[in-house]
Amino acid sequence: MSTAFIADLHLSPAWPDITAAFRQFCQSHTHLKALYILGDLFDAWLGDDDPSEFATEIKDILKEISQQGVALYFIPGNRDFMLGQRFAKEVGLTLLPDETVIDLNGDSVLLMHGDTLCTEDKDYLRYRAIIQHPVTLFILRHLPLSLRMRIARKLRAGSASKRPNLSQARLRQMDAQHPAVIDVMKRHQVQQLIHGHTHRAAVHTFCVNGKKAERIVLGDWYDAQKVLNSKVYSGIYKK
Repeated sequence: MSTAFIADLHLSPAWPDITAAFRQFCQSHTHLKALYILGDLFDAWLGDDDPSEFATEIKDILKEISQQGVALYFIPGNRDFMLGQRFAKEVGLTLLPDETVIDLNGDSVLLMHGDTLCTEDKDYLRYRAIIQHPVTLFILRHLPLSLRMRIARKLRAGSASKRPNLSQARLRQMDAQHPAVIDVMKRHQVQQLIHGHTHRAAVHTFCVNGKKAERIVLGDWYDAQKVLNSKVYSGIYKK
């Protein structure tokens, strides 16, 4: 039995093809020992009280694979950090904190969403510190769902309007920064890191403490399923 890692599906009612791909993936991977979702499963998750048909559909997909014996783990991303224990209990999923170390085939591997590695993106990190602060989360969770939806639409519209005009320098600024990668791997005493967020699927090889180290970046699901399987842990992505 193997373990799979995915991230950045950005599931949304607007992209039923990605939802269909996710359903097909789950139905064909009931043999897995575990599935780790490293954030941004949803393009936006506004709270576990969402009664929509779409939310119910995704819950049913996850419940089905969980009931087949696959252990589900989830690290919140910057788009679905409001996903909580109510959702997790409904679908049989375990929530993990960012920067979680697991044992994978005898190796200690650090798992992250990856946004905190983008240390040159100061504006984003300031926004993250505010929006994910416990006080902010408490307030958001107690707002009416309709108001949360309006806030999310406004934030996404502002983000989308800026994206086509981003320079190469700005894109590099928004990427994971190598010093931050080295720092977090040293702090957790690992030689292997798996994360998402940047949508730049790749395997980066370098040295940490004089030893070979790997940073595996999971891809998004816009043009192909990017799944890392522990049986092909050299970094080959199954499409």
